[in-house]
Amino acid sequence: MPELPEVETVRRGLQPVMEGATIETVEQRRPDLRFPFPDGFVDQLGGRKILSVGRRAKYLLFHFDSPAVLIAHLGMSGSFRIELPEAALTPGIFHHPRSKAEAHDHVVFHLRTRAGGTARVVFNDPRRFGFMLLLQADVLDTHPLLAGLGVEPTGNTLDGALINTLFLGKRTPLKAALLDQRLIAGLGNIYVCEALWRSGLSPRRSAGSITSARRATTRRTEALADDIRTTIAEAIEAGGSSLRDYVHADGSLGYFQHSFKVYARGGEPCAREGCAGTVTRIVQAGRSTFYCPTCQR
Repeated sequence: MPELPEVETVRRGLQPVMEGATIETVEQRRPDLRFPFPDGFVDQLGGRKILSVGRRAKYLLFHFDSPAVLIAHLGMSGSFRIELPEAALTPGIFHHPRSKAEAHDHVVFHLRTRAGGTARVVFNDPRRFGFMLLLQADVLDTHPLLAGLGVEPTGNTLDGALINTLFLGKRTPLKAALLDQRLIAGLGNIYVCEALWRSGLSPRRSAGSITSARRATTRRTEALADDIRTTIAEAIEAGGSSLRDYVHADGSLGYFQHSFKVYARGGEPCAREGCAGTVTRIVQAGRSTFYCPTCQR
């Protein structure tokens, strides 16, 4: 499943083409993806101007010159392909290569760009775990998909004091607490492993063990907040965490996977200077966790 940096990379790739564009027509090539398409999906979007392309956690949000907001989720295999007269681009950096087979092109947006040109934006999803929903803007924050989401990990709102408050008294493992979308929205397995390594914190220790009931924040919560923000920011800048070379919409390559310190490096020496430990893989709640038992305590 794509994580926040991958989704943010997709958003940034779509933004220059879609913002300010008008949807001339929409092709809906099947009745459903993970969920059925909304009634009147094509008619509600045809003729609408796209005001902004946003993101909340791992959801893409398309705002129009109407009360409707389109929510899109990539699922496990979804991607958007931008087709311009001169080139075809697939914004986003993913672990597994994204499909370009037309048999899996399920939605096609035909656009008149703000510069007056034409473009097609195609949603391709072989496994059909992605989805698209239409909501009214005034109920967006109360919709079940978004209402319970925690703070975004990309800004200064996520700080040591907030983590201290969120994790105080929690006996759940630290990694599980970080993956709880009700607390911090958008963090996934890869970047939690990497942030915990940077902070020198074991994913197995209880979340409450890094907090204090007597102080507003602690050294450990401050370091963890900073390391989460830094890890996410670097991954977004690199375009995500593909395990292959991948061309961005702007033609540059994303190599964040080469910066992994622990993720998918089980059995390798720890990369921390002065640490003689070995990266270990364990399973927590059915998911692989990579960490160094020597320097992560």
